[in-house]
Amino acid sequence: MHILMVLTSHDQLGNTGKKTGFWLEECAAPYYVFKDAGAKITLASPKGGQPPLDPKSDDPSAQTESTRRFRQDRDAQQALANTVLLSSVTQQETDAVFYPGGHGPLWDLAEDSASILLIESMFAAGKPVAAICHGPGALRHAKRHDGRPLVEGKHVTGFANSEEEAVQLTKIVPFLVEDMLKQCGGIYSKGPDWTSHVQVDGHLVTGQNPASSEEAARIVLKLLDELGTQKG
Repeated sequence: MHILMVLTSHDQLGNTGKKTGFWLEECAAPYYVFKDAGAKITLASPKGGQPPLDPKSDDPSAQTESTRRFRQDRDAQQALANTVLLSSVTQQETDAVFYPGGHGPLWDLAEDSASILLIESMFAAGKPVAAICHGPGALRHAKRHDGRPLVEGKHVTGFANSEEEAVQLTKIVPFLVEDMLKQCGGIYSKGPDWTSHVQVDGHLVTGQNPASSEEAARIVLKLLDELGTQKG
């Protein structure tokens, strides 16, 4: 069982002069759901190497058991410092792909041709494609074989407009995840702000916010188990 986790390489929060990147909990919580289940995990990013961490996700108030474990895990830190180039990864060697959020993906992964190709090929192959919080931004330009948006007619979720308003970045981000998913024909739903809410439609898994990280990862494992049963 080989799971690819795709992290952003983008570290600028628009023109604010502030930093962004990936959100620590959204990487750490799924990482240990997968690792503790015996999965092989590969971390990738558009530029490779050390991806930028959103400094707000490193705040003491944002820490969880998983983030503390991740920080103290030498192997995990080594993998993070040496993410592989996303363009070097193919769906043939991957059983599932998981996109953590943080605001960074809205700038790079949403437009990255290698990322779009990977999502499209994974989806076409019937393999789990999962994204949480701002991670669903990576689905923006992904299409099916017939050219329709990948999320069209699919039950999806992602960072809600109300949550973006709460962090006062509505006018800074290049697009709002909720609006984009609706514009692409997705059947968007949300739970209460900052609580876990995950949507599953076939092998497409989307989570609303950081609190959805662990639940979304467990659903990916369930889908992989079902696929394994079907194959076996």
